[in-house]
Amino acid sequence: MEAVLALMLFAIVSVALITALNETGRLAYEARREAVLARLLDSELRLAMSVPVLEEGEVDKKLDELGGVEIKTIVEPLEEVENQDGQILQQMFRIEVQAVWWENNDWEEMSVETWRYARLYVP
Repeated sequence: MEAVLALMLFAIVSVALITALNETGRLAYEARREAVLARLLDSELRLAMSVPVLEEGEVDKKLDELGGVEIKTIVEPLEEVENQDGQILQQMFRIEVQAVWWENNDWEEMSVETWRYARLYVP
């Protein structure tokens, strides 16, 4: 009877340990993937910000090497943005970069955005 009890206790502890290791691995994978996507979005945002002449519109990319992640860069003008003195700032643009992918039977999305003065990088 003691051997059966010891074997049952060992089985319960083993299942709990394997479950904990599996969950740790899953969380590490998700954290790594999120970090890769965050770096990718930051890179795409910096690329869009550094274009000398901003133009309104959308640009789509598909990255098959990351499991079919679709990147969309959206540039649109901001209307009636005022500074602290109440003056309207002209040629201000909103730049947004979105990443969309299919994972775990659901669409996942991450995005970043910023504003830029159009003449900032003009030589």
